[in-house]
Amino acid sequence: MQHPAFEEVTIHHEHADDGTFYKKVKKTTLLLSVITVIELVIGLAIYNIHKGENPNEFLILAFKGMVCILTLAKAYYIVSVFMHLGDEIRNMIMTIVVPLLLFIWFIAAFIWDGNSYKNLRNTYDKHFQESTMPAKHGTHKEEAKPAAPASGKE
Repeated sequence: MQHPAFEEVTIHHEHADDGTFYKKVKKTTLLLSVITVIELVIGLAIYNIHKGENPNEFLILAFKGMVCILTLAKAYYIVSVFMHLGDEIRNMIMTIVVPLLLFIWFIAAFIWDGNSYKNLRNTYDKHFQESTMPAKHGTHKEEAKPAAPASGKE
């Protein structure tokens, strides 16, 4: 007999036999393969757009957002099925997901702070901007000046 205090800890798997589990794994593997092929096609599209004369920045941003969403979907399925987190109780899932979300926030905060520092440095330190920013195509710092005409007087 199970003690009532430990009912929450009892694991109830949705699959009763190995056949059901293998079917779920095959279905998930096929889904992950399809998502990966879609990501590769989107990556090839982004590469071809970048190679063009006038790349559409909005389209590139939309494609990159789609790749991020598809990657998160793949991560969910991998963790849920292959790492068996989908079969766990809610409290166990939260002990893994909440620190992960904090870690993602931590990375975003550092990227935002680093970008702010870069922008401030480019604004206030003109030497830094001149030494690190490439010149625009077709422009030169110093244009070649024609030589002064030689005068007969020396």
